[in-house]
Amino acid sequence: MHSILKSARPGCTAETQMVWLPGAYHSAQDFLREGFPQKVQEREISLDLRFVDLGMAHLEDREPLARLRAEILLPARRSGVSVWLAGISLGGAIALDLASCHPDELDGLCLLAPYLGNRMLLEEIAAARGAGSWEPKELAQDDVERRIWRHIKAHAGPALYLGYGQEDRFSAAHALLAEELPADAVDVIAGGHDWRTWTTLWENFLDSQFK
Repeated sequence: MHSILKSARPGCTAETQMVWLPGAYHSAQDFLREGFPQKVQEREISLDLRFVDLGMAHLEDREPLARLRAEILLPARRSGVSVWLAGISLGGAIALDLASCHPDELDGLCLLAPYLGNRMLLEEIAAARGAGSWEPKELAQDDVERRIWRHIKAHAGPALYLGYGQEDRFSAAHALLAEELPADAVDVIAGGHDWRTWTTLWENFLDSQFK
């Protein structure tokens, strides 16, 4: 599986590795173009970044997820470092999917403007006045989106940080997720579903979580 590792200090392993998953139609190179590693270096944070090209467009394709876990996440875990999984848009959904299946293998999730499911499911959760009071229907084996929300409802797994723009087209879904999180784990700023907003959210995350 193709990935790009950017170490906080060349030749040294940081205490934490964050594995980033891009959104649909984006790639690992986009994180470099937008300066994600530079934001870490400017702050002199002990944080290694790995940007992954999943080569997939749908959650239903499980093979890339199995490879991501076997080739990247588990080896990082065995090396003794703290492992965070992060994602933007569809990458955020994939991160949640993996966390719902393997909650004990991650130390944290950083989700920027994650895709959180289809309109019918989100309306169902909103009609129940949130995930806390929502009662999931029987879960089909391939119903990834419903499994993700059942995981959110259970408040299980690693710590979760959510960032999104107020004008993002998925902001209503993000607000539903935000209701299930501590206030200091949510960052809402002006902006849409774009790299300019995500880069600002990334800087805010670094400043709040790695003081």
